[in-house]
Amino acid sequence: MPMEELVSIVIPVHNAEKYLEQTVESVLQQSYGDYELILVEDGSTDGSAELMRELAKKDKRIRILVNGEPHGACHARNTGIRAAKGRYLAYLDADDLWHKEKLKRTLRFLKKEDASFVFTNYEFGDENANGTGKVVHVPSTLDYRHALTRTVIFTSTVMLDMKKLGKKIILMPDIPSEDTACWWQILKSGVSARGLNANLVTYRRPANSLSSNKVEAVRRIWKLYREQEGLGVLRSFFCLCGWAFRATVRRI
Repeated sequence: MPMEELVSIVIPVHNAEKYLEQTVESVLQQSYGDYELILVEDGSTDGSAELMRELAKKDKRIRILVNGEPHGACHARNTGIRAAKGRYLAYLDADDLWHKEKLKRTLRFLKKEDASFVFTNYEFGDENANGTGKVVHVPSTLDYRHALTRTVIFTSTVMLDMKKLGKKIILMPDIPSEDTACWWQILKSGVSARGLNANLVTYRRPANSLSSNKVEAVRRIWKLYREQEGLGVLRSFFCLCGWAFRATVRRI
């Protein structure tokens, strides 16, 4: 397959045995077939590693990388990025699901917009990835200034053009909320992200998921403002208020 059309899909895997097969199946059922699926095993203690090997037997497009000891999602994603052979990069978390047209429609949109960074709508799902009917709609464009007050970019919806951006700026900082920090890193360079108003991803949200811990989420976003972005207290507070309002609206 021509590398100019190849999409590299990176899934970090840590103790994801319960969900991984369904997630991988959502990739194998994609209507767009020119991809490599990179599963990065990150020190799992359940049956994830064995399951990955079994899944890889199903399709030659599945590649397995092993971190050994657990280093976290940031390190696992960066391992996958460095090994990626395609021009385009797409992320998928090990418990989320893609709709069948996700790759085709996202790639077509990226080319149509002549963009290097696109993201899509997504729907909240329950423990079993059944849609709840709550769909997050994304803006048509998003720049750095506006991104600071709305963490609307969901990792499993993102596609990047690595030829345009280069891999260096795509590598995620090794900090909490590394994905948000990465989006800001890219947007701060002057890139504007393009939003595709189509629901193509189901975001599985178990009741005990990290994102459900609101206090911890506030601490993480505040730390990003102050330490990663170097914003002053007043601007950080303003951004935090905007973030909190929009995060609440997304969930009601």
